[in-house]
Amino acid sequence: MQIGIDKLSFATTPFYLDMVELAQERGVDPNKYLIGIGQEKQAVVPPTQDAVTLGAAAALKLMTPELKKRISTVLVATESGVDNSKATAIYIKRLLGLPKFTRVVELKEACYAATAGVMMAKGLVAMDPQSAILVIGTDIARYGINTPGEVTQGAGAVAMTITANPRLLELDQVSVAASDDIMDFWRPLYSENAMVEGKYSTQIYIDFFLQTFRRYQEMTGRRLADFDALLFHLPFTKMGKKALDALLGDCNDVNSRRLRSALTASQLYCRQVGNLYTGSLYLSLLSFLQNGQASAGQRLGLFSYGSGAEGEFYSGVLKPGFANQLNDVSVDLASRQQVTVDEYEKMFDSQLGLTESDVSFETSKDPSPFLLSGQVGHQRQYQVNK
Repeated sequence: MQIGIDKLSFATTPFYLDMVELAQERGVDPNKYLIGIGQEKQAVVPPTQDAVTLGAAAALKLMTPELKKRISTVLVATESGVDNSKATAIYIKRLLGLPKFTRVVELKEACYAATAGVMMAKGLVAMDPQSAILVIGTDIARYGINTPGEVTQGAGAVAMTITANPRLLELDQVSVAASDDIMDFWRPLYSENAMVEGKYSTQIYIDFFLQTFRRYQEMTGRRLADFDALLFHLPFTKMGKKALDALLGDCNDVNSRRLRSALTASQLYCRQVGNLYTGSLYLSLLSFLQNGQASAGQRLGLFSYGSGAEGEFYSGVLKPGFANQLNDVSVDLASRQQVTVDEYEKMFDSQLGLTESDVSFETSKDPSPFLLSGQVGHQRQYQVNK
């Protein structure tokens, strides 16, 4: 049975910050951000947006009456959850108007968890080939104002359906996962902002990629020539380049040139949004499909990584007509409104966060389809933006 990704979509916030303006405000050479990190713009999160509203907005782009009837399970991967007990997926299911008899679960393992959702979804579809599994990766990356990690913040969500006879990417049977208890990145329960050992985390990322890819090669016999693209989790665009360089070295043959070109295409959207945590690999996939030399029959390799740490390498083959199963991300990015550094800082400090107080947010300036209007009696208040 063929199982894989049938449809794929993306959503982000209505606002962005230009990295040149941030660099100038911080007294940093803009090239440190533009070239050294590889970021040009960053999604800015108003208080009316969170992991729930972003995830629901991405999934809404996939919805049809027929698909709503087929969805048996919603798997939401996030490290930006809004409750220690209640799954983010419960809120998203209600906002989307999915049927009562739908299984919902929240998954967590840093940036890796959406791939765990894809693998779980494959098994569920194998048991019930008529069903569709909705997998969402939704996150807000926060490191704090005027911190070393500030330039690698971002926000957004990807949503995909996993089905039998997929129309986008048929997944190969073999995948290789690895995990180890490593403190390269974490966020304690008492903190809204993440903590990271940057250089250490980068090295662990590269090690996990090389280990899982080489084991995959041992299990399948596939070589670099068998891949038209290697796609990476991109918390910032230079991360994927570091991993690919570790594999290719100084090689400049036809295979290396093809893979480097594909990487460049896969980085374009990340440069405009920033870090999506669980969604970053799949935004990379979207970017390659809409900006690279993608065509039916190509085999793509995908490397997923989550600090703490877990990684997985897997692959799939593009299906005819795959381009019709994507939303046009460039249109979404072009419709955003630029904010100043001062406006960004005010939005950053206005998030609901860990407060127990009742809060009411002004929602009229946010055109997003779903809104967080505040908190009443310890309960988040969500609304559909009509």
